[in-house]
Amino acid sequence: MNAIYILWLRQIKRYLRSKTRIIGSLGQPILFLVALGYGLGPTFAKAGQGNYLEFIAPGVVSMSILTTAVFSGIEIVWDRQFGFLKETLVAPISRWQIMLGRTLGGATTAVFQGLIVLLLSMIFGFRIETFLLIPQMLFFMILIALLFTALGSAIASVIEDMQGFQLIMNFLVMPLFFLSGALFPLPKTGILRTIATFNPLSYGVDGLRGTITGVFNFGIAPDFLVLSIVTIFLISIGSYLFSKIQI
Repeated sequence: MNAIYILWLRQIKRYLRSKTRIIGSLGQPILFLVALGYGLGPTFAKAGQGNYLEFIAPGVVSMSILTTAVFSGIEIVWDRQFGFLKETLVAPISRWQIMLGRTLGGATTAVFQGLIVLLLSMIFGFRIETFLLIPQMLFFMILIALLFTALGSAIASVIEDMQGFQLIMNFLVMPLFFLSGALFPLPKTGILRTIATFNPLSYGVDGLRGTITGVFNFGIAPDFLVLSIVTIFLISIGSYLFSKIQI
């Protein structure tokens, strides 16, 4: 357990030392909040859908967590290229512990990034009806962060160059985000609804938005169940792939 704690702490320290990374990752969420929240807000209201900023804020928070969590896996590729990973792997601890420590650390930084975006969205006009909802929101944020940190780590375990990792992640991140219902209400039926049903981020966005508005697309129980099952599955796959890394 000490090894897991040390690796978890190391990931957090890496994140906090990178001020440019923290600030730079806020640009896209702010763009979505301002350009879409205010730009499409009147149209959304005229359609009888209410406040658009209130609608997209949970989706933008989810996007921030998704991006930070998935790209935390690039540190595995970086460490492998520069020899730091070898020093970690030869340590007298199991690779499962290394993987778990990295996943927890990456998820913690992703949640922290999501909280920053949540605070920014409140500055722009997003409101939480009662702060009693914050524990529920935080719970779904943690599940999203764990799921996609595990996904990023699993992919990084089989990719040996940073360019390849970035290409694959860019290919995954935007479709996952745009097809999750983060920016627009999901239809009751149709191909978009079917695609969103197989998108794990859809359940995270729905869980965050539902805890605030009380209106769920899938339901709080399915949201929790799907996120939990996929998270456990990806952590298991990631641990297996990480254990096969050659040094």
